[in-house]
Amino acid sequence: MPIPPYVAHLRTMIGHELLWLPGCTAVVLRQVGDRTEVLLLRRSDTGEWTPVTGIVDPGEEPHVAAVREVLEETCVVAEVERLVWVSAGEVIEHVNGDRGQYLDHTYRCGWVSGEPRPGDDEATETAWFALSELPPMPQRHVERIACAVEDPREVRMGR
Repeated sequence: MPIPPYVAHLRTMIGHELLWLPGCTAVVLRQVGDRTEVLLLRRSDTGEWTPVTGIVDPGEEPHVAAVREVLEETCVVAEVERLVWVSAGEVIEHVNGDRGQYLDHTYRCGWVSGEPRPGDDEATETAWFALSELPPMPQRHVERIACAVEDPREVRMGR
């Protein structure tokens, strides 16, 4: 997985120690007839199916990062409809041993154009899935998708 240059620089000083970072999740939805589909990718590091996730760059707005990550990782153009959830995730140990914890901003996004294909080395596959036919994935991602589909009136805060 590509590591943003500023994170790579921090890692030269702190090694694999825990980093607290701003992150985003883009739950991209589209309607095909009467069926709602969600865009997912299979992560190259873990093999898990997930919505698009990423690290917000210094000075970057989280909603801009969400759109950027969708384009970079899936070659799909999406637009943010709204923020649906903000939460502190659990500590994650990445396959390289780096430990991170993310303040996640989950966005409900709408599909604008493009058919999914891996856009970088972060994904091995990308595809649209009907909500009733989601592949197995970590529970936190199932919950983020459900929240985006529900489209709550108020932003959900915390787990």
